[in-house]
Amino acid sequence: MSERLSYDEVEAGAELPEVSYPVTRLSLVKYCGASGDFNFIHWNERIAKSVGLPDVIAHGMFTMAQAGRYVSDWAGPQAIVTEFGVRFSAMVVVPDDDKGATIEVSGQVTDKLEGNLVAVALTARSAGTKVLTRATAVVRLP
Repeated sequence: MSERLSYDEVEAGAELPEVSYPVTRLSLVKYCGASGDFNFIHWNERIAKSVGLPDVIAHGMFTMAQAGRYVSDWAGPQAIVTEFGVRFSAMVVVPDDDKGATIEVSGQVTDKLEGNLVAVALTARSAGTKVLTRATAVVRLP
């Protein structure tokens, strides 16, 4: 989103554009390897359904990582994310088809703080459902 964003360019209340992140079964398997979390519900449809899930679901931390990626991409390479937190509110269900699922992330600058810090509120949805709540970041901009 941003090559180099400066503190002076950012205004409280500014809406940040929505970005969509695709989620496929392959991306979940790759995340299993990267995270070491090989829980069957993240890649095996039969087991996911046997424990009452609608289908394979994305890792919560995978979903959180997409929101973190959104903040990092928006702020640019010179910025530093100093705080980041979310609460998980719903599952990202990932069907085994050509589309998979999508996580849509958007944001709003809620405050400009001392020390070139900006506070950002994030919204993350999948299939029309809010999948993260209380998603916030504080970023130090150059």
